[in-house]
Amino acid sequence: MPTQSYGLGREVLAPYATDANLSRGRQVAESDSPTRTPFQRDRDRIVHSTAFRRLKHKTQVFVSHEGDHFRTRLTHTIEVSQIARALARALRLDEDLAEALALAHDFGHTPFGHAGERALASRMAAYGGFDHNAQTLRIVTALERHYAAFDGLNLSYETLEGLVKHNGPLSGPYAGSDPVPPAIAQFDQMFPLELGRFASLEAQAAAISDDIAYNTHDLDDGLRAGLIELDDLEELRLAGSILREVRQLYPGLETARTRHEIMRRHITLMVEDVLSETTRRIAQDGAGTLEAVHANHRTLVEFSADMREAVDETRCFLFQRVYRNESVMRVMRKAEVVVGRLFDVYFERPAEMGVAWSAALVDAPVDRAAVRVADYLAGMTDNYALAEHARLFDESPKLL
Repeated sequence: MPTQSYGLGREVLAPYATDANLSRGRQVAESDSPTRTPFQRDRDRIVHSTAFRRLKHKTQVFVSHEGDHFRTRLTHTIEVSQIARALARALRLDEDLAEALALAHDFGHTPFGHAGERALASRMAAYGGFDHNAQTLRIVTALERHYAAFDGLNLSYETLEGLVKHNGPLSGPYAGSDPVPPAIAQFDQMFPLELGRFASLEAQAAAISDDIAYNTHDLDDGLRAGLIELDDLEELRLAGSILREVRQLYPGLETARTRHEIMRRHITLMVEDVLSETTRRIAQDGAGTLEAVHANHRTLVEFSADMREAVDETRCFLFQRVYRNESVMRVMRKAEVVVGRLFDVYFERPAEMGVAWSAALVDAPVDRAAVRVADYLAGMTDNYALAEHARLFDESPKLL
């Protein structure tokens, strides 16, 4: 347990917040920093990681060469971290922990977003499957290899716990029906993360910030792409009410400013709702300590029932009008083929991945080889995946 005190010059945390002074430490023990809390060090390691830089060229919804102003995984991640910090500050949580979790939450995503994940999940079905949250854990605990004393980033217990459980417990009575991904189960044997308990409020804040960000910004990108028009928002309870308000306040406002005004108000309303509902739930459940948060029977950082209905309505709208739009699906189908073909080649001819990745696979069992190939592929950017496809198949797939 750290002996360093981190209270100087910092806001007084709420009793249910995660206290950096009481961190459970790291898998490999390190001396305390005289200038940074454990969670600040985690955030800094995440920002300086290779995985963080690669987010710049990974698809959010639209592939990068469709336009310079669409979100990438990196810009989405930065937007999530800003919202997470705002929630943490208002709730008097540890802002650095919330930010660290937000910045790393998408590390495990493949090139080409969910299309790449579908391809890897299909190829990995016989070898334990593929889960992007489990892949994030593999990246920060094993695959980042820059430090002399350890593999991975050697993040604190609280950050690892939050990355694994930000969407809720993975086992026990409050978990969903999906089995614990093998990578998480194996790591938990070495460094137990209490998979049956809820994560910290900082982790829950990062998770709901992801919902707030993509529900807003995917609407924005859909409008930019011309897949939906401003008038289409009228059918949405939340965005529609904001559209009408903005038009009443600013009649004749140009489209670009109208769109921006809607999106900023969209975020504000969801953030304010989460703060109100979270405060109510903490009081209602008597979750006045960190231990009570972990032992609670439900998520505490949440939308109100009315806002949850509006958010779910927006998500359904996005699926129908944006994510499943034929112009988007056509690109994603091509991208899925690219990732699938790359997996097949690397699995049959590991040397194509280069010595650094293939040397360990000499006489390795097939399940280990498959995981190694998935690690290699999941770490790729869109651009590198396309370049590899061109190299291996002597053709450059045109996604658009």
